[in-house]
Parts: sequence; structure tokens; C-alpha cells
Amino acid sequence: MKVLILGLSKSGISAAKFGISKGYDVFLTESKADVNLEQVKELEALGVKVEYGSHSDGFIENTDLAITSPGIPPKSEIFQRLQAKNIKIISEVEFAYLNTKTPFIAITGTNGKTTTTALVSHILSKKFSAPVCGNIGVPPTSLISEDHDFLVLEISSYQAQMTERFKAKIACWTNFTPDHIDWHGGLENYFKAKAKIFLPPQEPEFAILNAKDERLKEFSKECKNVILFDSPEGCYIKEDAIFYRDEEIIKLADCLLVGHHNYQNIMCGIIIAKLAGMDNSDIREQIMSFRAPEHRLEKVREMNGITFYNDSKATNPEASIVAIDSFNNVDVALILGGRDKNTDLTEMCQSINKHIKTVLLIGEATERFEENLKKNGFSNIIKEGTLESAIDKAISLNPDVVLLSPACASFDMFKSYEHRGEVFKDYVLSKQ
Repeated sequence: MKVLILGLSKSGISAAKFGISKGYDVFLTESKADVNLEQVKELEALGVKVEYGSHSDGFIENTDLAITSPGIPPKSEIFQRLQAKNIKIISEVEFAYLNTKTPFIAITGTNGKTTTTALVSHILSKKFSAPVCGNIGVPPTSLISEDHDFLVLEISSYQAQMTERFKAKIACWTNFTPDHIDWHGGLENYFKAKAKIFLPPQEPEFAILNAKDERLKEFSKECKNVILFDSPEGCYIKEDAIFYRDEEIIKLADCLLVGHHNYQNIMCGIIIAKLAGMDNSDIREQIMSFRAPEHRLEKVREMNGITFYNDSKATNPEASIVAIDSFNNVDVALILGGRDKNTDLTEMCQSINKHIKTVLLIGEATERFEENLKKNGFSNIIKEGTLESAIDKAISLNPDVVLLSPACASFDMFKSYEHRGEVFKDYVLSKQ
């Protein structure tokens, strides 16, 4: 069987290695000419045929199955060439599923899926072997030769769209807001891509959906074996605690994660753990010891009465709104800005009016953000030239919280959102 891997990505390399281990005739094609030659040599030593700089006809001919990387859009030229030859194209997630009996717990959503995936794995690890994989950065094909009870999969809309037979034991959809519109060719296509893994023939044994998301609550009527979170029908908050049906699981004060969006992530984790058969005391213990993944409303430190949070992963206004809305009745200095995505800022400005005392603007987006904030009635704005000077200025204001949640891409001043977050943390931790 000839398997064609599209892209010298982490998932592509993993799929190629797994394919070779199973005796497939594996070809890997990469359009970029600038590649890591050590990776190429390693694959060729295993028996993988590798080309880079183009997708040649010779590599494509007589292919039985193509496995794509998430970064390659369906409208790309290589997709069109494969489809013209009636060659089936699947995601690396689907390839892994077809080659293992280990049950998958699939978690998707516009925001929150990485934190939820990491949290679910952490809770389950008390009783099971349940590593994370998928969009979180670990290809599932790298794990399926090992012995695990579950694979906790963060699945993006890109990966979900390229599945046909993937069937999770439990699937969870955290929320739905506009994103990746260009890649999918419209909002409805984006929704349908995620919805695939909840509907026949791919419907999971259990579907966990957000009762506070109107689109998902309506969608739940189309699904089987639904458990809603943020609802008395499933998991919910009452009297400053999180309950599963009529059982109190954990006090909000005992959760290291903060903000209602994170309480929703915890609800998802509780439902999944209960379905897996875990005890309430073990679930509570694991939630209490879980810290947010880096750059996602990550508590960095407390200093002189100020708490610092790194939310550098918030690269769009919708993500920043989630962080901003997490703070009530406290003095927050918010650092905003970077490379502007030119999305509508109205809703974010409204949240800032409710929850933020001071905004410090940095980066290329400064002028448009300032204009929109003032237009929406917010005027306590300070403009700074660097992230470090914004931090210094914020500290001088002596707020309760300094929050980095930029609502922008990082590429005007940093290599990535991770780099931006590391600079923030290193500088904050260096202060005396």
C-alpha cells in the first residue's frame, strides 16, 4: 500500500515513521525547499522516500492514501491534484484512529481546548494512562504503538474536517466563535468541520456540549447521549462550588484556574472523569494541583500586592474578552496590542469598560486600538514603546492585577506569542 504524506511537519514525520513501521510504502512530499536536512536523512534511513521543493507527479502517481498536515488548506494546489486522481486524503488523526484500538477523548472548540485537553489528561492520570495528543503538539501516531487507557486528543477544525471514520469515545465542544474563516471558506463551513465528529457516522459514545453557547445548545438536539456543562442537567456552579448533578465536586476557591471560562473547562474535565469512573475525591485532588498551560491566563507571580497574569496566547479580541471578563471588582492594568488583525473591537471595548481601569497600548495596533477605545467611551489609555516599559508603567500605577492579553498577533515585536509571553514572564520575575 502506497501512502503519501503531505508536509514535513511534526505530524507528517510521525505518520511517516509509523507507516514505515507497519510495512507501508511511504512517500513524503514537502513544497518548501528550505527544510531540516537532518530530519530528511533520518526518514530516508528508515526507508521513507522524501522530496522537497515541489510536489512531483512521480511521488503522487499510484498513491493509495494521502495523509495531510493541518497547515495545508483544502483549496491548495496539491489537494486539487490528488482529488482529480480520486486519491483519498485523511488527517494524521484519522490515520492514528484507524490503526489503534485505544479509545480517544476528543476535545474541540474555538477557545479553551488546549487548557481543557491538558486538564483532562491531568485528572485522568490519577487512575489511567491518558496522554495528550493532537493539536496540542503531540502527534497521535507517535503514541498508538504504546499501551494507554485513553488518548486525550485536542482536535482542531482542520483535523476534524479531514476525518470520515474517526469516532471518539467521548467528544467535548467547549465553545464556538468566528475563527479560521478564510481557511474553511466561511463560518458555516468552520462549524460543520467541528460538528462532523459529533454526528453520524462519527458520533461519539458521549457528547459534552456548552449549555451557555446558544449555537451549541441548539446543536445538542442533533446529538446522541448529550451531557451539558454550565447546566443543572450536567455540571454547573452553585453556591461558589462546581457540582456534577447533585454532587459537589470542588469549591471555586480551591481551583488554581481563574475565570468563568476556566470553570467551564473544569466542568468538562469533571464530566469526562465521571464518565471514566473516577471518584469525586480523586477528581478534586487533581483539579487542585493543575496549573494552566503556559501563556493562557497563566499566573506568573504576586509582588507587593500586584498579581501578574500572562495571557499572550490571546491573539484575537475574542480570546482577550475571555480573560478581561475573568476579573470583577479589582483594579486591572491591561497591556494590549501587537500586530493588528483588523477585526471588530466593539465587544472587547465594551468588556474593557466594565472590567479594566487602565489600558497600556504597545505595537502596531496602538492607533486603531486607541481610536476604538475612545469611540466606545474608554479614555484611561497609556501608550508605551516596548512591553518592558508597559510593565514598568503598570507597576507604577499599583493595581491589583497586571494582565498581558494582547488581542493581537505578536510578529511586530516578537517571534511568536510564546516568545512574547516568555519576555513578559522573564521581565516580571526579574523585578524586585
